Amino acid sequence: MENTLEELRAEKVASTPTIFDLSQSDERIRFEALVKEGAIRQVSDDYEEQQRELFGVNNPSRVYAPGFEEAFQEYFHSLASERSLSEHGRWAYFPWRYLAAHILPEDEYHLVRTARNQNLITREEQEKFYNAKIGIGGLSVGSSVAFAIALGGGGRRMKLADMDHLALSNTNRVLAGADRLGMLKVEMAARTIYEINPYAELELHSEGLTPENIDDFCADLDIVIDELDNLSVKYLIREQAKKRRIAVVMAADNGDNAVVDIERQDSNPQPEFFHGRMGEVSYETLSKLDKFGIGKMITKLVGPENVTERMQQSLMEMGKTIVSWPQLGGAALVNGAAVAYCVRKILNGQPLETNRALVSLDEKLVPDYNSTEAVARRKKVSEDFAKGFGL
Repeated sequence: MENTLEELRAEKVASTPTIFDLSQSDERIRFEALVKEGAIRQVSDDYEEQQRELFGVNNPSRVYAPGFEEAFQEYFHSLASERSLSEHGRWAYFPWRYLAAHILPEDEYHLVRTARNQNLITREEQEKFYNAKIGIGGLSVGSSVAFAIALGGGGRRMKLADMDHLALSNTNRVLAGADRLGMLKVEMAARTIYEINPYAELELHSEGLTPENIDDFCADLDIVIDELDNLSVKYLIREQAKKRRIAVVMAADNGDNAVVDIERQDSNPQPEFFHGRMGEVSYETLSKLDKFGIGKMITKLVGPENVTERMQQSLMEMGKTIVSWPQLGGAALVNGAAVAYCVRKILNGQPLETNRALVSLDEKLVPDYNSTEAVARRKKVSEDFAKGFGL
């Protein structure tokens, strides 16, 4: 058994789907070979329903009128009379699932998948969002951002960077299960994105972001999302953003809440990095900080007045009763949704906050959150917390 398990551990499974057009004889032969060798063990085929939805999207005035189903069946049977239904559309083969899914061609797949976005997102806005090239550094909260962008029909082309592997303690906030433990986070995220959109084009940087690759990573991006822990590399991202005139969006989870920072290097030629919240900093000074210095700088960046009381208490217990700073899955999802919203607005040239926004579930849902007594108590706690960090 140990030998068998070792062989299975050593087996490498690709994290990129393959798209087949079975109307092409060479692709049909390759597909059949995968079936024969056991690489494809399951199929997902609701192609008729996808065509029904496509027919409705292309004929919205007929959807609720009498005779819609009859008209669709006539259309669908005409497709089937042309050639075998398996030769219509495409087949997306997911090697990590040993599964092939029968799907519409890309343009039609995208049209149907985003049909329910209209007109909360117009078609013109959707196309700009979809065709943008988006970079994401850091795939803890960053994975929630990537998934929210993909769910919203954006970012067909994305670059993902993270050097870490998925750990069990990550799964309280990263949308992945036991089947992906130990996997590189870039591959974990890529598989989920491809399952949402098999036509995505992803570039994975499993070495993370470094001074050596940051220039290549940022090349040809339309926007960059910073979810990194490394402060010095955060600085490098902003240097690249300034050089390339692209915006940076960053979000930090804060208890159940989100702190969203927006830096418009695309429209401001002389931006102050981090909006000046960390003071005069450079790559060199940030790279030389010890753990206490990093904690102090992060607290300055977020602002002690913005750190929730339970987060403040938890930070003071690191290395004593807890092993790291706490993060919640709900907050990761809130951050993901907020950043995806910002990305879509920026790419479409729409009005958006240019500095910072606090997305606080506590403020909206906790009774008396803004009462005089509660505000005064939080102010006192934050001042004591700041003194503890020498701020």
